[in-house]
Formats: sequence, C-alpha cells, structure tokens
Amino acid sequence: MPDLLLELRSEEIPARMQRKAAGDLKKLVTDALVDAGLTYEGAREYWTPRRLTLDIRGLTARSADLREEIKGPSTKAPEQAIAGFLRKAGLSDISEAQVATDPKKGDFYVAIVSKAGRAAEEIIADVMPGIIRSFPWPKSMRSGFASMPKGSSYGGVEGKGSESLRWVRPLQSIICTFGSEHDETKVIPFEIDSITAGNVTYGHRFHAPDAITVRRFDDYVASLEKAKVMLDADRRKDMILHDARDLAFASGLDLVEDEGLLEEVSGLVEWPHVLMGTFEKDYLEIPAEIIRLTIKTNQKCFVTRPQGVEEGLSNHFILISNIDAKDGGKEIIHGNGKVVRARLSDAKHFWTRDQGDIPDLGTLVDSAKKFDLDLKKPLDQRMAKLDALNVTFHAKLGTQGARVARIRALAKELAPIVGADPILVDRAAVLAKADLRTEAVGEFPELQGLMGRRYAGLQGEKESVAIAIEDHYKPQGPSDRVPKDKVAITVALADKLDTLTGFWAIDEKPTGSKDPYALRRAALGVVRILLERSVELPLLKQIENAAIPVLNSDAERFFSEMGKSVSAAAEILNRPEMVEEFDSSSPVIEGWSDHVFHGIYRVQNDLLSFFHDRLKVYLRDMGARHDIIDSVLTPETDDLLLAARRAEALTSFISSEDGQNLLAGTKRATQLLAAEEKKGTVIAEGVSGELLKLDAEKALWAAVQVASKETSEAVSKKEYRSAMEALSQLRAPVDKFFEDVLVNDEDTAIRANRLALLKAIREATGTVADFSKISG
Repeated sequence: MPDLLLELRSEEIPARMQRKAAGDLKKLVTDALVDAGLTYEGAREYWTPRRLTLDIRGLTARSADLREEIKGPSTKAPEQAIAGFLRKAGLSDISEAQVATDPKKGDFYVAIVSKAGRAAEEIIADVMPGIIRSFPWPKSMRSGFASMPKGSSYGGVEGKGSESLRWVRPLQSIICTFGSEHDETKVIPFEIDSITAGNVTYGHRFHAPDAITVRRFDDYVASLEKAKVMLDADRRKDMILHDARDLAFASGLDLVEDEGLLEEVSGLVEWPHVLMGTFEKDYLEIPAEIIRLTIKTNQKCFVTRPQGVEEGLSNHFILISNIDAKDGGKEIIHGNGKVVRARLSDAKHFWTRDQGDIPDLGTLVDSAKKFDLDLKKPLDQRMAKLDALNVTFHAKLGTQGARVARIRALAKELAPIVGADPILVDRAAVLAKADLRTEAVGEFPELQGLMGRRYAGLQGEKESVAIAIEDHYKPQGPSDRVPKDKVAITVALADKLDTLTGFWAIDEKPTGSKDPYALRRAALGVVRILLERSVELPLLKQIENAAIPVLNSDAERFFSEMGKSVSAAAEILNRPEMVEEFDSSSPVIEGWSDHVFHGIYRVQNDLLSFFHDRLKVYLRDMGARHDIIDSVLTPETDDLLLAARRAEALTSFISSEDGQNLLAGTKRATQLLAAEEKKGTVIAEGVSGELLKLDAEKALWAAVQVASKETSEAVSKKEYRSAMEALSQLRAPVDKFFEDVLVNDEDTAIRANRLALLKAIREATGTVADFSKISG
C-alpha cells in the first residue's frame, strides 16, 4: 500500500508552537483523508525550527465505491414532495427511481445512488490547500507577492490581498509525494499562492543550503541527516540532554536540568552542538534562582552546580549551538559569555538595589502606619510603596494594598483554626506581596514569593514568616508541593480564599475552558491544603468573612445618596450601631442590606459548589468512587476534610460483607419509602412501640435506636470508622425485617408506623451518608 510524505517548510517556526502545530497537521490531514473514504495503517508527525513533516504509512490507493439507498415519498405524494426528492437524490426524472412496498404505508419511491471511489492522489490534492489555508496558528502573517492588493501583479504573480495565505512565518516550499515502497513515487502538485508542492527541500541553513530531491520518507530522513538536519525532535532533546550531562560531568559539575528549557532549545536547532561557557565567580553572590532565570530567559542556556551539591551554582553554563563551528565553538562561547555577563551585571544591580532604601520614604508614612511597617527595613518599604502607589489588583477588586488588608484580616480569623502563631501570621500576611515592588521580581515575575523569602531573611524576619512569603502561592498545580509550616498554610489559605471569593463576588467565574485568573487552580490548592495538611475548616463562614469586604467596597455608590463621604460610609460599615443615626427604613440602608445579604448568600452557595467539584476531581484522582463521594456531599457540606474522611471510612465499610448487606437492605428500605412518599401514603411522624406487632420489627426498632445514638456520638467526635461499626449493627435486623414483615399492611396505622421505621433507618444511615446514591 502507498505511503504519503508531506513537508511544509517555513522560514521559521517559533519553538513554543512546533509540537502542537505538528500534532494539528497530523490530525487535520488524517481526519480529512478518513472522511473522504481512505484508510491508513499509521501516521507520525515530526518538526524542526523550519519544517513540519508528516509520514503516513499504508494509505489506501483509492476510496471505496459507495452505494446509497435514499428513501423517498409515497407514490401518491404531491408533485412538490416528489420534486424535492429528485433534487435530494440527484435524479432528473422520477422514472429513474425504483418503487418499493411497505405493508403498512403502501408504495414509495427509492433512489439507488452509486458514487464511484476516488484516487487517493485526487483526494490529497483536494483537501491539502484548505488545510494549509485554515491552519490554526496562534499567530500568523501574510507575506510574498501574493499578499499585494488584489488585482496587482509583480513578476507574473497576481496579488490576492486578504485572500493570500496566512502562515506563522513565510511558507517557502511544500513536499507531497505518494507511492508504495517498491514503485516510483508520484508528486501531488497542488498549489498555494504560487508555491507548488513538489519533491524538493533544503537542509541546514548554513551547512547545507543546496536543494535536496527526495522520493519517500526513508530517503528524506537520510538526506536531511547528511544535510545537517536531525528531523526527530525527541532525538534532538535526548542528544542535547546527554551531551550536556557528559560535558558538565567532565568538568566536575552536574547539569541543572530543566525540561521546559530542554523542549525550547530542541526547537531552536536543527543540528545541535553542546558547548560550555563561563562567567566571573563574583556573580555567584547573586541568588541562584536569579542567575538561573537570567541565563535561561535571555540566552536559553542551562546552569550547572558542583557535583554532589544540592544548593548553589557554579560559574559554568551550557549553551546549545545550531552550528558546527570550525573553531570548535570558541567565538560562539565568547559571544554568549559577553551577553551572559551583561545580563548578570543587571541582575546584580537589581539584587543590590532591592536591599537599599527607597528614595521617597517620607511619602510612605501613612501606608507604613496602616500596615504596621518598619520603614527602616527594605521589604517593609516595598510593601508601603505597593500600597502608596495604589497599584491595581483588579478594576472591580481594588488595589494590591486593599487586597493585602483583606488577606491580613482573613488570616487573622484562620490562624487559630490552623493552629498558627497569630503574630507571625499577621507579619507574613503584611509582607506576602511586598516583593512585587522589588526590581528583581519586576524583571523576573516568576520569582515572586521566592525573592520575598530571600529579602525577608536578609532583614531578620522569623523563619516561618520568610517561608510563608514564598509558600503562600503554593500549590500552583496538582504536582506542586503543599505548604507545611502552619504560618504558610494560614496565609496560603487566606490568599486563595480572598482571590476566589473576590472573583465570585464580582461574577468573574471560570466558563468552559476559560479560566483567565486560574481560579480552578486556586480552589484545588485550597482542597489539597485542607486534605493533605489535615485542616478542619468550615468554608461557609470563611467565605462570608472574605466576601463582606469585597461587597462593602460598593459603599460609595450606596452612601453617596445620603450625602456622606466614603470615609463616613466605611465608618458606618465597621460600626453597625452608627446606622441608627439614619432612618433604618431609608431606601439606601435597605438597598445596602439586600446587596450584602444576597451577595454573601450567592457567593457562598456558588463557591461551595465549585469547591465540591474540585474535591470530587481530587478524590477521584486518588482512587475514590464517584458514587461514594456524592453520597457524603450535601449542598451544605463545607468541611472538605471531614467529607473526605467520611468517604474513606465509607469505602472501607461497604467493601466488607456487613457493609454490602446493609447497603442492600438500606437501599431497599429507602426505595420503598420514597415510592410511598411519592404516592402520598401516610407516614407516621415517629415510631410507636405499641404498634410494633412482630418480633422482627421490634428488634429492628431497638437496633435503630441504639445505632442512631452511637452513630451520632461517633460523628460528633469525627470518628467515622466507629460510626460505620455502629451502623453495621443494623445488618441482621434489617435482613430479618424484610424476611418476616410486610410493610404495606392492610391496617393503615400499622403501615404508617412501619414506614416511619423505614424512615428511621434512612435517618440513621443519613447521619454518615446518603446510601441511596451508592451503587451496588
């Protein structure tokens, strides 16, 4: 069977786009071929900084002939219906149709439409121009003579204006060859803006600029290899990584590996050469994180450290060249070294400046007083500056200073719950965002938190405070570490809860795949902290605490109607008794109360449901069953740790024989009860001992009373395994009840009493979970 080779060669493809673009090409082409009736055995995509390549093996040479039967209207149908059928079937006259008979509906028309298969070459030539023209690049451009205004021409090329091809960078050539392993391949010569697909490509831009004629994939790869182009990106990555490790090891160093940088540099070179450069040791006074980011961001180079050392760096760096230089890379190393030194000089300047005083300290006194800051300390100065400049966090959520004030207040409430030192929590919350005004973070935003920890250590802050400044951003994903220090846990929760509550209050929630403020990540972070650090936290109260300051920020709009200033409004909000100075029936006061009350209620319900969704995802990833998770979550469940512990205990319980049998009996009881409730059957308000006639129902009622009491006591102590053991006492009585007792007795009073007994079973088990939601 024939193979297809496709190459789209550009002037350049940005490294960050290459892998996805190659995957998109594979999907678009294979989907189009399959839709057209072709099949294939396998397909693989490849990419370099200048080309996207697709190798499709075992493609059928022709699509199959199709025979389609189109059912038409009755032979007695009006002319209009028959005319529509003829158009649909592509017939010129009704005599070309056949007549079929249905025993019930009578005679009707049927059109037999045969469609001949098409050659694969024809299909490929047909689908490829559309795929190329509509290719989903994140950013693209028009280029070449074809992009001239429509109607103009130059050198025989007609301008197409807005109809010309948009491509990531100018498209330079296309290869499209088709043929079996043993036969001569054919070129499928479709055209895009004066570029005709052929069998010619070009190798390395500097080492092998001459044209290369190819036939099929195997000789294409071999020819590129001779022309200093390594087609396989994963092979380039592997070569770069191992050569870099070896070069570092030979110098008594370890490579500091970076998967993201490795992916990027493999997309910058077609023929990689690994070299080592150096910089002055004086620059090692700069924190390792700054050195690493400086060299990575500006020069796409790896850093190294002495062998066996966990912290710190060496003054050697690894660079990846796209040229096999005749001088062994000396000039390349020299040039990169000059740039690295210049960038490190800037970084050292930032590091030094951030430890000094801000020039205009006199303007920061009010902000310092507001946050209890010491203007003799550099990090305190930066926090005061952040507040004094009124740096916006979000247009509807106010400034960074206002946000820090909210986080500080929320952290104060959380500290006793987490068990953290409130004084250290307050200090950490105040300084958590201070490094946003440092020059190091201004240059490298990725270092926020980490630089704050460094500067906090330099000015003598307690270790827990410094750790919290870095770790309050964590975890920033499912694989990121969770804070351990209690001060850090407290500030991290306050930060995330403020973010989530704030955006919920202004109705900026995630929609579909869009989550511009990373709110799903923040919610998952809260879930992970609570569960992995065993924090029992009633979320509804904390959401209320976080929501009130955000909703109060609308005070100006409400109180301006009373002719009061914003400061007076704020004072009223903080001292409710002052509202008595105004008419309590005032539309402004009523409007304000409604706004806050309904706002808190809306945020609490919506956000708690969002937390439940994140908890379900987390627990499922941990192996929990979805039905068990659903059984322990009610719309009001706001302590996620306790919900997770219930799910864990319940999972263990229903895996046992007692659990399985009790589950079956309980589901039978609740289903029967629900059916009678739906019919409106009378159910007694409580179980009457006098109406219990049979030994089985008497024994069940006695067991339910004991189990209910013991289960409630265990749940109140948060001993969920003990609660399950208490419920297990119901297994035998429930089984015996359904063996010996007819619930729907002819006596309405006895029936109502027995239904009340079933209701008591539901209430007893419902203390732990809703058993009706558990499958099995």
